[in-house]
Parts: sequence; structure tokens; C-alpha cells
Amino acid sequence: MRQKKNAPTRQGKGVPRACLGLALLLLLAGCLSQGETQKSLGKTPGVTDTEVLLGSSLALTGHASYLGTQTLRGAMSYIDYVNEKEGGVHGRNIRVIAYDDSYDPPQCLANTQRLIIDDNVFALFCYVGTPTTVKILPMIEDAQIPILGMFTGANALREPFNGFVINVRASYYQETSAAVRHLVEDLDIRKIAVFYQYDAYGFDGLTGTELALKEFGLEPVARSFYTRGTLDVEDGLEKIRLSGAEAVVMVGTYEPCAKFIRLAAEKSYRPIFYTVSFVGADELARRVGGVQEIILMSQVVPPPEGPDSQDLMGSVGDYVTLQKQAFPEDRPNFVGLEGYINARILVEGLRRAGRNLTRERFVSALESIHDVKVGPDTVISFSPTDHQGMERVFFTRLVNGRFVLIKDWSSIKSDFKRRKKETRP
Repeated sequence: MRQKKNAPTRQGKGVPRACLGLALLLLLAGCLSQGETQKSLGKTPGVTDTEVLLGSSLALTGHASYLGTQTLRGAMSYIDYVNEKEGGVHGRNIRVIAYDDSYDPPQCLANTQRLIIDDNVFALFCYVGTPTTVKILPMIEDAQIPILGMFTGANALREPFNGFVINVRASYYQETSAAVRHLVEDLDIRKIAVFYQYDAYGFDGLTGTELALKEFGLEPVARSFYTRGTLDVEDGLEKIRLSGAEAVVMVGTYEPCAKFIRLAAEKSYRPIFYTVSFVGADELARRVGGVQEIILMSQVVPPPEGPDSQDLMGSVGDYVTLQKQAFPEDRPNFVGLEGYINARILVEGLRRAGRNLTRERFVSALESIHDVKVGPDTVISFSPTDHQGMERVFFTRLVNGRFVLIKDWSSIKSDFKRRKKETRP
């Protein structure tokens, strides 16, 4: 479980970071100088009498574009509603400038510089990905700008505590810990391998899995990886197949994970495949096609629709309605719902901060949010020492092209044992 630590002040360490380069230091110096001038004039960056301006860098093209597009659309379905039906918050419309980074860390860094310095945004919002978001952490600390609602469960965004970083979703450590517990305790599986993306995201999932296995006196029977932005999964698959792993923890993006599963099926290698939420449920389901494998995925939000969601109210039910109105070509999905919940928290923070909006007041307002219900048994709470809103992890299984909530782990256990007998030489 995530350990909660005492929080430092939000003033940052104030130590120059050579890794950002001389040019960035000069730009930030100018930005901070401008911020001091605005403070002396009683102004807040990105805030006018009629508007509050936010900035986002996320993948809108490339191999993670589904994740970025759906995160942004989910958020905008609520923001547009608030602007149109409620006149914004305290008389200010919310505007989001979104730049495409194609899931590329250097491009995310450049986009963030532009948002902070050129666009002068109030806060950063709905970033997507671990390697991209982690890259900008020094800049966030130096500029002292809030960032809210990242589509990543990276531990680096949680420890050490940063007073301007506000996570909504559960962490990858929590996802992998819960997954390993189900694999070991409910499915009696001990031979577990890890297939991961070779970057900060994949390392986080690998570490989380190793820590969870250690609790049971186990370690991965095999570890293999692929390079971000490629589909070179063949060597990694062969290493895991030869290990005899009965379950594979997958920490990647939807396309390489789908290829791994398809190739495994072609080789009659039939472990249980488990993926973390970042993989993207709908895109993974679409890309694996009709393979009849046991594919599990953890989720950090409730199912947006389906038999288990008919009675949902609040954020979940409203998301389905507003998303269908704003983007009728899209089917409601887990990624979009997470973006939508991020926007709900954003708006609630702006409301609680009041008309006299500053970055400090906004963060303090978020910290005052306690036990806000967004679904059955799902609440959001923050505090001055805890900037992660949700703790719960859900588990789903791919059934007839859709990921549905798992209600009975014993049926998965029986199904897996039957498949093992069928494929036994």
C-alpha cells in the first residue's frame, strides 16, 4: 500500500537543476520574475475576470493517442457542460490549451515550457504517461504551478511528496499489489513473469510487482521488456514462454501488449495475461481480436456502462450522458471516465477556492475535499499530507470484446485449469 508521509511546504527546494539546461533556467527566471510582478499587482497567472486558463500535454497522435484523446475528451465533456450550462465557475469560463506530445518526454518538456512561459497558464491538467509527466517534475517545482489529474500511477508522482502535484487515481504499486494477491491467493499461481516497457513507466510496474511477490516469498520467474514506441515483443515473449510462467504481468501500451497476446496464442502458450489500467481496455480489446485467452485488467475507476453500471449515479452516470452528447462517435470507456472525474475534481477545487483565485488557494481548496462519492463504494479524499484522491482498484476480464467486472475468481481458476489440461502435451 502507498505510504503517506508528512508533507513539506509548497515552496519547493529552490535548488537550480542543471539537467534543465541554461536556456530553461533563464526562461524560468523570466517566468518567476513575471510572476513576482503579477503578484505585486494582485494578479494570478492564467486568471482574468472572465476566464481561467489550463494547460495540458498529452498524446493526441502516435502509439498512445487513444489514451490521450479519450482522457481529454472525458475531461472536456464536463468542462464544456460547466461553461455552457453554469457560466463557468465564479463567472469564469474554463479554457484548456492542449498540446500533442505523442508520448515523447522531450516534446512534453517543450510543451510544458510553452504552457508555463508563453501561454502563462494557471495550472497543468490531465497529463498522460509516466515518462512524460516525470520529465517535467523539476519544472513544476521551480515554477510552483499545480498539476492535477495525471493519467499515470507512477510512484515518482507520489514520493517524495510534492505539494503542487495532485493525483486522483490509485498508483501502479496498488494495482500490481492487488493483482498479485488475486493471482496467488485466488488462482493459486506462483509462476509469474513480468513483461514491461523499458522506461520509467515499465520500471514502476516491474518494481511494484516485485514488491508484491516478495510479500509471498516469490519473485518473477522471468522479466522481459520492449522498447517504447516499438512492437519488438518476440524476444521478450520467447523468454517468458520458456520460463513456464502461468501468469504474465504486462506493463506497456495497448499495441505491443496486444501483439504479445496474439503471438502467444499462435504458439499455444496460454498463461493468464494481466495488464495495468494504463494499457487501455477498449483499445486492447479491439487489437487482440477474437483470441480466446484469459485477459485481466485492473481499473482505477468503476465501469462506465454495462450491466454492473445500470444503477450508478453521480460522476459515473453523468459521464455516460455528457460524453454521448459531446462525443457521440465514442463509446463510454474507462479512460474517458477517468478524465471526466479529473475535471469534476478540478471544478470542485475552483469552486471552493472562491472568486479570489490563486494557485495556493486552489491547492488548499483541493485539500479540503473529503469523501466525495463518484461511484458505488468509490470516494475521493485529499488532505494537506495526502494528494491522492482515490485508493480503490477494480478488476475486469475480457468477455466478448468488452472488459467486465470480475465477480467470481473461482470461475477464472476453473477456466485456467481446464485450459492447462487442453494444452498439455
